Amino acid sequence: MMPTNPIQPVVLCGGSGTRLWPLSRSGFPKQFLCLVGNDSLFQQSIKRLLGGSESSGAPSLPYIVCNEEHRFLAQEQLRELGVNNATFLLEPVGRNTAPALTLAALAAREAGTDPVLVVTPADQAITDDEAFRVAMQRAVESALEDNIVILGITPDRPETGYGYIKVASDNETVAAVERFVEKPDRDTAQAYLDEGGYYWNAGLFVLKASVWLAALESFRPDILQAALKSWTEKRIDGAFIRPDSEAFAATPSESIDYAVMEKCPGSGFPIRMLPLNAGWSDLGAWDAVWSVSPKDEKGNALHGDVLIADSGNSLVHASSRLVALAGVENLVVIETADAVLVADRSRCQDVKQIVSLLNQQSREEHALHRKVHRPWGWYDSIDVGERFQVKRIGVRPGRSLSLQKHHHRAEHWIVVKGAAEVTRGNEVFLLSENQSTYIPVGEVHRLSNPGMIELEIIEIQSGSYLDESDIIRFEDNYGRVK
Repeated sequence: MMPTNPIQPVVLCGGSGTRLWPLSRSGFPKQFLCLVGNDSLFQQSIKRLLGGSESSGAPSLPYIVCNEEHRFLAQEQLRELGVNNATFLLEPVGRNTAPALTLAALAAREAGTDPVLVVTPADQAITDDEAFRVAMQRAVESALEDNIVILGITPDRPETGYGYIKVASDNETVAAVERFVEKPDRDTAQAYLDEGGYYWNAGLFVLKASVWLAALESFRPDILQAALKSWTEKRIDGAFIRPDSEAFAATPSESIDYAVMEKCPGSGFPIRMLPLNAGWSDLGAWDAVWSVSPKDEKGNALHGDVLIADSGNSLVHASSRLVALAGVENLVVIETADAVLVADRSRCQDVKQIVSLLNQQSREEHALHRKVHRPWGWYDSIDVGERFQVKRIGVRPGRSLSLQKHHHRAEHWIVVKGAAEVTRGNEVFLLSENQSTYIPVGEVHRLSNPGMIELEIIEIQSGSYLDESDIIRFEDNYGRVK
């Protein structure tokens, strides 16, 4: 029997993580990276939310609020966890966290109940999952009394990169919030630390769906009305729910904090803070990744094929080749197939300036890795020159690319692993390992994997124009036919 107030996890999966470039990129952002442990930050957040306590009610499958561009990436990472029935609320454009949470609240109310929303960003690290679950159980109990509950992090340093929460009493488990304060300078942050009663704002919220909608109507009715219009005109495609793109684009862009939370103290909407002492980090920059990573005896956090000589207190992440350090201290070195970052560990915030330069110069390295993930698998552009490009392509079992053609390029395919089903014009035939075929310019074609193991091919493109925009799709299993 469903409780009157079921628990509805909500994962806010937006954000680009620009300060974690070159691993984090707009096409493969921070939340989908494995920065700590063997799961991505997104997968870790799902595991925490679905490990709730029975005494607070069994949590429902999560709502994933994410960008349209990342829907298959998120779905595939959920599949790896065995979570196959999550609901995806797809934002056609980013409008910050207040409209995102509003979509989740509107979705939650459609079943006729008033769920308690347990809201978490997808891009944070927490080392003590049990402490997280206990705190969330207490937060749910308080939210059932119509409180808005925000989880705060006990500060251990005068951090200037976070907003702070001031509570009225520092002796209560769930304390009334007195006020929110913006990111302070260092002296102010130290004063907060010395005084006590101040906590970092982690962006973790627990509240009833009805309470959020009522507070938003009170403080920002313009956001509510625009989001409601986009929800009313939504389209549903299996697990994907798409609010109306034009109406959602007209929704004001605002954060949960600015739209509602900071206006609640002293209002008719009681807001409480519960301390979370669970090894939390937002992993906002590479120095934070270094802080939570295992280290050797000289303070080095090493990932991948790395050699160190007389060097210390550095973070080195090698993705595709050997990286060696000699006689250096306090560095961040991040190597990928197409970009290398070297930074002083104390200057990690400056990485966002590099990303700005990449954007200004319209360089692809800000958006995509050389290896690009697709709903059917992946491709890796291993070489490119004038009038040719070579790719490795991997297709997961049972998946297929779209039925398509190209106006400006021909393609040669060589199977190196698995079996391929090839559609070429009116022909359909199979290729096994070491066999090949040729797709002329303008020929309608499709590549599928009918087997039980991953299909891998080498594709050699030749022609006058080799960009991905030269694809005319006729059929597609993933909704990409325009």
